[in-house]
Amino acid sequence: MQKNLWVIGLSIIMFSGFAQAQSNKVLSIPAQNLPDALHSLSSQTGIQILFTAEQLKGFQSPAINGSMNTEQALIRLLQGTSYTWLASGQNTYVIKSAAEVATVMPEVRVTGAMNPDTPGNPSYTRTNASTATKYNLPLIKTPVSVQVVPRAVMEDQQAVQVEDAIRNVSGVFPGFTFGGFAEEFMIRGFNTNFANYRDGFRTQAARLSLANIERVEVVKGAATNFYGRIEPGGMINLITKRPQAQRYYSLNQQFGSFNQYQTLVDTTGALNESGTLLYRLNFEYLNKDSFRDFGFTKRYFVAPSVTWKITPNTQLDLDFMYSNEKSLVDYGHVALGNRPAKLPRSRLLGEPTDISTHELYNTYATLTHAFSDSWQIRARFGHFFRHAIDGETFGTSLNEATGILERIFYGGPTSPGNEHTYQGTVDVTGRFYTAGIEHNVLAGWEYNGRFGQYRAISIDANPINIFNPQYNPVNLGGVKENLFSHSDNEWNGIYFQDQITLFDKLHIMGGGRYDWASQETGWVSGIGQSLADARAASNKITNARFSPRAGIVYQPWEWLSFYGNYVQSLGTENAAFGADGNVLKPQIGEQFEGGFKTSFFEGRLNSNVAYYRLTKQNLAFRVPGQPYSTPIGQARSQGVEVDISGQIIQGLNLILTYAYTDAEVLEGANKGNRLWNVPKHAGSLWARYDMQYEPLRGLSIGAGIYAQDKRPGDPANTYFLPAQARVDAMVRYRPPVMHSRLSLQLNIYNLADSTLYGGTLGDRFSVNVDVPRTFVGSIRYEM
Repeated sequence: MQKNLWVIGLSIIMFSGFAQAQSNKVLSIPAQNLPDALHSLSSQTGIQILFTAEQLKGFQSPAINGSMNTEQALIRLLQGTSYTWLASGQNTYVIKSAAEVATVMPEVRVTGAMNPDTPGNPSYTRTNASTATKYNLPLIKTPVSVQVVPRAVMEDQQAVQVEDAIRNVSGVFPGFTFGGFAEEFMIRGFNTNFANYRDGFRTQAARLSLANIERVEVVKGAATNFYGRIEPGGMINLITKRPQAQRYYSLNQQFGSFNQYQTLVDTTGALNESGTLLYRLNFEYLNKDSFRDFGFTKRYFVAPSVTWKITPNTQLDLDFMYSNEKSLVDYGHVALGNRPAKLPRSRLLGEPTDISTHELYNTYATLTHAFSDSWQIRARFGHFFRHAIDGETFGTSLNEATGILERIFYGGPTSPGNEHTYQGTVDVTGRFYTAGIEHNVLAGWEYNGRFGQYRAISIDANPINIFNPQYNPVNLGGVKENLFSHSDNEWNGIYFQDQITLFDKLHIMGGGRYDWASQETGWVSGIGQSLADARAASNKITNARFSPRAGIVYQPWEWLSFYGNYVQSLGTENAAFGADGNVLKPQIGEQFEGGFKTSFFEGRLNSNVAYYRLTKQNLAFRVPGQPYSTPIGQARSQGVEVDISGQIIQGLNLILTYAYTDAEVLEGANKGNRLWNVPKHAGSLWARYDMQYEPLRGLSIGAGIYAQDKRPGDPANTYFLPAQARVDAMVRYRPPVMHSRLSLQLNIYNLADSTLYGGTLGDRFSVNVDVPRTFVGSIRYEM
């Protein structure tokens, strides 16, 4: 074994030292079997790479062509294998399995980074991301503000929903959740219109499970060039866990306050001896009550995925996700005077019978082929289906003297909403040189078709006294559906981008996207109407627009870069319509941004500081209980954002954020008012320390604070949500158990038991109430 290790794994003799490992070199390594690829990397860099032939037998590596350092190249070559590397000395790297690295190894000091996709990777930072450019580009060379929340952060904080993860990103705040069955966020002052993304595909008006999510990538600003009609504040993209060749099993059982029980299963490995057929399976069962009266959530989620490496250059990925969630619809509290009413946090102002049931089906297929080590094509197609049955009771007016809240009921137990979304993209990426200038190019096409029909009951509900509620659900016996809506939305887009590199320090990006779209939407109300009537009453509008994108990065040193960008975007709101039934004008965004990025300690500590100015035309917001929206006009958001993440010293990982957001309405009746749900000042700090003292090794402690200034609750600024701060804490112990890992963890949310609020719908009758002090424990077993 020892002879095999040195004869096969040691490629060349040391001649450079540690600085050589960290300096960039232009590498050219074709797709081939992994041992040969590591030999090529060793010979091109002059660095020793130690491994055994048995370890890596049957593994294939992707092509590498471009400028990067040794550690970046190792991460790329080992991606998808569940192997990682340890830096041993100044010019030697040892290839190890993830299980070996995850087990306590006091005799070895990890000086580099793990493969980002390795299960159990404890790092809080990432040096690369793909959402902003659609190819894996170092963040320090990307002329866009991108923040990544890795799996390690979500596990340390025991995140259950997307909102739990994005609180670690500057300038992103929760919007309204429509009673808890959808997730909306405010990014740089503007809402996401309930459109989040999973692996680059849009998922509309759905609460997404984190069970199969590897990391969350947040792109700030108008990312429309690649993702079509998108809100100009930015996008949230959930990157799923991919099948790995190395066998891995994980069982996690959570339990906590309000009868919370959550079971998570994660398993992956190879289905054949050659390692060309891989699988991954994630499962979640969630059952919990709530601090809110009558509140509950029950969810089943399963996500199998398969990767078939057809040839060393061709790969097929198949993914399926199914979610079934049932919960109480809860519109929260109401405003009284100039602030939320001082009511018990538990008080429900709807009805105990307001139940939502959502079923989500997601099917995706991705085919990737590398023509050479420089050129690649990727085709992706997906189908998203949502079946929803809702019943919700919410306020429309309040007598502040008596506390009587007038309400309406919307939905019905036999009134489903069905929505199909079909999506497809084809991307061609390449790298070439002209006169010594490096070009990274992308060209692509995207299609998105969303087709929905909804029928519901909309009637007056019984009033309720907010100070002394007597619940009395509306009697639906004999009541017929009286509200019908229809929506067919299709858009196509073609886009291109070229990022050139001059003198290894200057990176210039230029590109754009041309969109053409059609929207056919309509609604009717009244007994005797039907979905056919809604279709007949539809208005159809078509539009087209070219949106340019430009960016520049100047990198005087490896650890520092300055960047700027200019982007235009075409928004989503022309998929909605006003009270008159006409489709609203498309929302147009325009952004100027500049800032700088740093990367210290071989990429273990990274930061992004940005200043931006963003305007949005034809702003609108949804009217509660109605299928239409109300236009507001033009708005502007400008501010400064700071994001720092990574390892300060051995064992100490942290995420630090700050955002100053000046968001204001520029036109219409609310001119001069601040945009709702957006604090001017907000910041957060979360840190985890892994004990380094040998008797305490395996023990980790963590704590964090999330603070924000007061926020307007509606466009008219008639009330504000108060400034607030939330303090969380955690402790975990990982005793070694043979070759497996056992984790015992306890988290405490809102340690001070402060009264906290989430987002609002933009009216005075829908204010989300956040959690009181909450305890969540877990036992996890991995092998």
